[in-house]
Amino acid sequence: MTQTQRRPAPAATRSVDNQRPQWYRLSRDRVLLLATVPGLAVLLTFHYLPLLGNVIAFQDFQPYLGILHSPWNGWTNFEVLTSGDPQFVTALGNTLVIMLLQIGVVFTVPIALALLLDSLVTERWKRIVQTVLYLPHFLSWVIVVSIFNELLGGSGPLNTFLRRHDLATFDIVGNAAVFQELVTGQVLWKEAGWAMILFLAALSRIDPELYEASSVDGAGKARQLWHITLPGLRSVIVLLLILRLGDALTVGFEQILLQQQAVGVDASEVLDTYVYNHGVVMGDWGVSAAVGLVKGLVGVVLVLGANKLAHAFGEPGLYQRSPR
Repeated sequence: MTQTQRRPAPAATRSVDNQRPQWYRLSRDRVLLLATVPGLAVLLTFHYLPLLGNVIAFQDFQPYLGILHSPWNGWTNFEVLTSGDPQFVTALGNTLVIMLLQIGVVFTVPIALALLLDSLVTERWKRIVQTVLYLPHFLSWVIVVSIFNELLGGSGPLNTFLRRHDLATFDIVGNAAVFQELVTGQVLWKEAGWAMILFLAALSRIDPELYEASSVDGAGKARQLWHITLPGLRSVIVLLLILRLGDALTVGFEQILLQQQAVGVDASEVLDTYVYNHGVVMGDWGVSAAVGLVKGLVGVVLVLGANKLAHAFGEPGLYQRSPR
């Protein structure tokens, strides 16, 4: 009997393995389990334990008293959501506008870039273009904002060129009227190339024989795009869109805070900066925690709703219930 014949089938191996005691499997996989401890510790310390701090949303929190001794005030901190507070309404409106711009532009442009890059003939040019596009992802927001200020500012090369040729200059940096478009453009320049990688990976999984068969049937590039490429990307697009909705109300705290003084609070205040300004700066911790808690709950509702909608259209979405 050969070595191959003596090996049990994979299904049989799994069945035997499942019949072994739990302590045996834990002992056998102890090295792999120990390797997960640092990641679990980071996740627990920085993601799950801080959730306990949301209790201050129901307190008149005083830092010198701490969470255990600060007085409870029920739902008082949440009244800012329903009382029509002008600063909160402004922050909410700006957040929604920037959110729609980023979902409509920043989410769709990487798909178009992936399709264009996939159409390039040589692999060498694909690698060069891909590298150039995703490099900005590794820059901090301080550097990105500085680059835009230098390029588009009043003394930047664009306006300098226009003045030398007696043309009208563009007031972009520091202009409250176009701040939301500027913020969207900065996110697009920084993150579009990085997001494009996921769609390129999805494109590489599409069977090339489908394109060859469609070419034989007389389908052109447009029909191949509509009937082969986009359906092949659909599950990835739905999955990433659901994940994006989870933090849809998070539209760039550091990026906006760096530019808030130049354009003013009315044009740049979003929910994240509202929480920072009222909590850290003004010391109104309870209201800030209430707004942050509601923002997180809205993200959870959006994810669950979008996932259920994806199931209604036959997509797997973020997760599926296992059949009984």
